[in-house]
Amino acid sequence: MRKPQKAGGGSQRRGEQPSPDTGPGTPSQASPYHLFSDADEVTSFRASLLSWYDRAKRDLPWRRRAAGELDPDRRAYSVWVSEIMLQQTQVATVTGYYTRWMQKWPALQDLAGASLEEVNQLWAGLGYYSRGRRLQEGARKVMEELGGHIPRTADMLQKLLPGVGRYTAGAIASIAFGQVTGVVDGNVTRVLCRVRAIGADPGSPLVTQHLWSLAQQLVDPARPGDFNQAAMELGATVCTPRGPLCPKCPVRGFCQAQKRVEKEQAVASRRLLGSPEQGQTLDVEECAPGRTGSCPLCPPPSEPWHQDLGVANFPRQPARKAPREQRAVVCVLQQLGSETGRFLLVQRPSSGLLAGLWEFPSVPAEGTESVQRQALVKALRTWVSSPLPLRSLRYLGEVVHIFSHIRQTYVVYGLVLEEQPQGLPLSGARWVSRAEFQAAAVPTAMKKVLQLFEGRPSGLGKASKGSQDPATSGPGLGRRRRQLTLSAFLKPTSAP
Repeated sequence: MRKPQKAGGGSQRRGEQPSPDTGPGTPSQASPYHLFSDADEVTSFRASLLSWYDRAKRDLPWRRRAAGELDPDRRAYSVWVSEIMLQQTQVATVTGYYTRWMQKWPALQDLAGASLEEVNQLWAGLGYYSRGRRLQEGARKVMEELGGHIPRTADMLQKLLPGVGRYTAGAIASIAFGQVTGVVDGNVTRVLCRVRAIGADPGSPLVTQHLWSLAQQLVDPARPGDFNQAAMELGATVCTPRGPLCPKCPVRGFCQAQKRVEKEQAVASRRLLGSPEQGQTLDVEECAPGRTGSCPLCPPPSEPWHQDLGVANFPRQPARKAPREQRAVVCVLQQLGSETGRFLLVQRPSSGLLAGLWEFPSVPAEGTESVQRQALVKALRTWVSSPLPLRSLRYLGEVVHIFSHIRQTYVVYGLVLEEQPQGLPLSGARWVSRAEFQAAAVPTAMKKVLQLFEGRPSGLGKASKGSQDPATSGPGLGRRRRQLTLSAFLKPTSAP
């Protein structure tokens, strides 16, 4: 297995990218410039990559477990867990989560018997919580509907298991079961785009299709799992998004991007020397003579060559969409009575963003500030039946948290109860200590909210001017970690 890579050089995997197997752009129809010329070249490429992998591969816990597991279902389960965790998450982060997960649920039947609350609690902080939920759903499906056996082929894995797309299915099938099937993730995309000088948008259907066809052409029939891991390892550690280590690349001799770099450097040198060839450029005619601008796999003719980027001119970087802006009003409701008191948490719906996780009571931030406060007060009364000192509700500031596609802003209020509420909280709500809060399945954003409430700098919120004074900034521990007195709660303020 391998360490994935995110744009910008961090180690991260991308989401699944389904694509068809046939059609325009397949090796038989693309320009020879973007293909491997013959079987001997393919064989040599495989040998070079696998030889390097055997020497240089990193020691990762999921690799050790898969290599040492004789039972095919347990082996596939170990690969499955690692692949799901590595989606959109750095390897350094995943390592600890993976180890704890496999200690708690070493086999598929163990995970199938776990509760969603347990899964969310262990997953807390890893992000993209739906991944853990689908893993558990898949485990239960295997145990209840598939006789306890994980499907053996990529097609059936993708068809039968929730949350398993084309890449993950291919990784499980090749690594755990030895199926000769290629895979394409962000790392492999980068490697193949550079090796074959593919400069068109890698997210387009035609380019995606071509990359999958190349991956299938290259995968080693004797060692498919190792080959796929080697390709991903190369992209993660050598052929990185920025600052690739080209001198250390085991397949440098096959790299069309490297040849393009060398030719561009030669042209630049001739230009500096005032050669008669001054001004000569290298363009798509290398790929398709007489068809300038017509190759769908080459960079657009308008795309400039950046000398300082070298091979990192490939692949083309698509424009990123700005995240959607969302705002919510949230209240940290604290009940005094111990060193840190207790906090009210409510459970999110079972579907949608952060499904099933626990958070401080919140409502969408709609309308004026007065309207938002009224909506928050109404929500608080829904969860707590006892009278609330709502005149002491204090604005604390804002916390911003970035999800993959959402920029979420939390408008934070605080409220402290000096008396214990009557009765138990309604279903879907609970009081927790600070230690229980830290161990619960709580989104990272809520931990930032608690930091603001307690007056500890998180670097992500903007406090109001009044929040500089612990007596007026809110009912948390304050900048001096000082609890408010009863008189502070009774200080007149504008009614919500």
